[in-house]
Amino acid sequence: MSWQAASFVLLSVALVGGFAWYEREKPPARVLALVAALAALAVVGRLAFAAIPNVKPTTDIVLFAGYALGAAPGFAVGALTAVVSNVFLSQGPWTAWQMAGWGAVGVAGAVLARVVGERDPNRFVLAAVCALAGLAFGAWMDVYQWTLAVRQDVATYVAVSGTSLPYNLAHAIGNFLFCLLIGPAFIRALRRYRRRLEVRWDTTPAGAGVAAALIALAVASGMGDGAGAAVNAEGGGQADALRSRPSANAAAAATTARAVRYLLRAQNRDGGFGAAPGQRSSPLFTGWAGLGLAAAGRNPRDVRRRGGRSITSYVERGSRSLREIGEIERTILLLKAAGLSPRSLGGRDLVAEVKRRRRADGSIAGYVSYTAFGILALRAAGEPAGRATLAWLMRAQNGDGGFGVAPSAASDSDMTGAVLQALAVTGRARSGAARRALEYLRANQGADGGFAQMRGRSSNAQSTAYAIQGTVAVGAAAGAVRRAVSYLARLQRPDGSIAYSSTSRQTPVWVTAQALAAMRRKPLPLATVPRERARSRAAPAAAAGAGPSKRRGGSRGTGGRARREVAAPGGPATGEGSRAGNHQDPRPRTSGAGTRKRDGDANDGPAVEPSPAGPANATAAPRRKAAEDRDAPAERGLPVGALAGAGALTLAVIALLLRRAAPWRMLRRPRATP
Repeated sequence: MSWQAASFVLLSVALVGGFAWYEREKPPARVLALVAALAALAVVGRLAFAAIPNVKPTTDIVLFAGYALGAAPGFAVGALTAVVSNVFLSQGPWTAWQMAGWGAVGVAGAVLARVVGERDPNRFVLAAVCALAGLAFGAWMDVYQWTLAVRQDVATYVAVSGTSLPYNLAHAIGNFLFCLLIGPAFIRALRRYRRRLEVRWDTTPAGAGVAAALIALAVASGMGDGAGAAVNAEGGGQADALRSRPSANAAAAATTARAVRYLLRAQNRDGGFGAAPGQRSSPLFTGWAGLGLAAAGRNPRDVRRRGGRSITSYVERGSRSLREIGEIERTILLLKAAGLSPRSLGGRDLVAEVKRRRRADGSIAGYVSYTAFGILALRAAGEPAGRATLAWLMRAQNGDGGFGVAPSAASDSDMTGAVLQALAVTGRARSGAARRALEYLRANQGADGGFAQMRGRSSNAQSTAYAIQGTVAVGAAAGAVRRAVSYLARLQRPDGSIAYSSTSRQTPVWVTAQALAAMRRKPLPLATVPRERARSRAAPAAAAGAGPSKRRGGSRGTGGRARREVAAPGGPATGEGSRAGNHQDPRPRTSGAGTRKRDGDANDGPAVEPSPAGPANATAAPRRKAAEDRDAPAERGLPVGALAGAGALTLAVIALLLRRAAPWRMLRRPRATP
């Protein structure tokens, strides 16, 4: 077998293995769409600069993809870029080498992200890495040229490398300059989407928007007694609202019960959850599913399929990969709900790790999302949030009253709802910042009862869930909450899942989990949920005490508590999570006189009891994720119109990145993150 044939066979095996690796990850549709978009952008960048030998942003884009999305998506972006761009330039035996080379660049980007960690990459360090990637790619393509030589020895490789050195240097210098221009902003944008794990397509035709509005009005005008009761309650028809309350409560109980059953069926045998039933388990989806089920009264330690593992068993097995601050914060919240200690995870003190991520200005990692969830995590562990942290968070409020993912970000419902929960758990539910945030949310609520992520967009379930939890946390706007819960109920599908919106079913497990907590009116942090064994032991005593309690009025006995739950299922203080009586959500309520006493004064003393110490293996959700080729012959045959169009598109993308660089400094976690 010749050198050429042998090398081609090895490359083919490597590429098949790489794509099998990517497929084994079972990427959801939104990640596939993002990988395709990045590959298309890399192709356009290669075509746009085809007239300048080896000066192209392709290698940079592939490395950024691996850095932000992970090794497998980075490999896919690099390999697809080579094969698709060669459709326009020319295919040949070099295509496989380019696919492997750029695929390796994508994997190298993921390795760099692992080394850097949560810190934002330094612009010049990142540019230097891109330049090195260009040189490495050039050295790899020199190996391809070397296989075509008469002899395959060191001297021949040195000769081949010497002839290509000017092109490789041009590629490295181009990579360095492109990275200086767009690198950090590009990565922050991609990481924001990775953490949201969501790609949105907004409907643009004006006619379609008008038609949708007319349909929504028609549906609203024909809604049943449940929605009419909510409207009457808002307008003063209290008698009609009271008459419809039992049927509305029964419908709410049925909705949440179906959502619980859907999540239980979606659990994998390893104890984890994927984005949808049957998909590979992910720490992100498992963490949120555990919190949603805990809000419905299911302790994560008890949630397991027959013959499978529990949620906490799943997160324990992957605890070594727990690195990102958002993962740590979400893990503390999950451990609190499970009744496990966040101070003992394989010898790690998660609470101390959150404190170590706090910066001198009081923020956690410099983002509103991390800071808000960090406060929730600290309070769940019985720790004070800290004056500087609260002050930084309130200074991040925008002029419209809302909060974005960072101080320079546009306001959105998700972060505003998260911050409201953080303000409530620190005794600031009636502060001026909380009032302005509520006003922002009211303005974002649509005619359908749901909340849009930002003004001018359509409603979605996850933004609605954040808004409900934030509003409930500060004890305000009961009418708005009822309408929002009705919106979520209308999104429920026959299988029990909650759709993301009327037009999208993305990540049904995640969406259903967040919607479930909102429909149960359970803000974060959740109280520890009683174990199933404890409830079963309490059942005989409850049955024995039901009769005497009834004769005494039933207001203090176990039987009376059970009757209250039946009378108001889904209410803020009812449901499975409160059956044991002593496990109510410790979050402050603004309607009671004891709010300040419960939550601490301005010194922000502990408001939430620490989780009982669990075993030493208490678990938490882990976390989740070169020079240019010799194109000269093909470039001469490339149409001038294609070059001009591709160049204009690339310049427009670069201009947009530069224009949006400041807002893209914000990293979005919060649905992903924590």
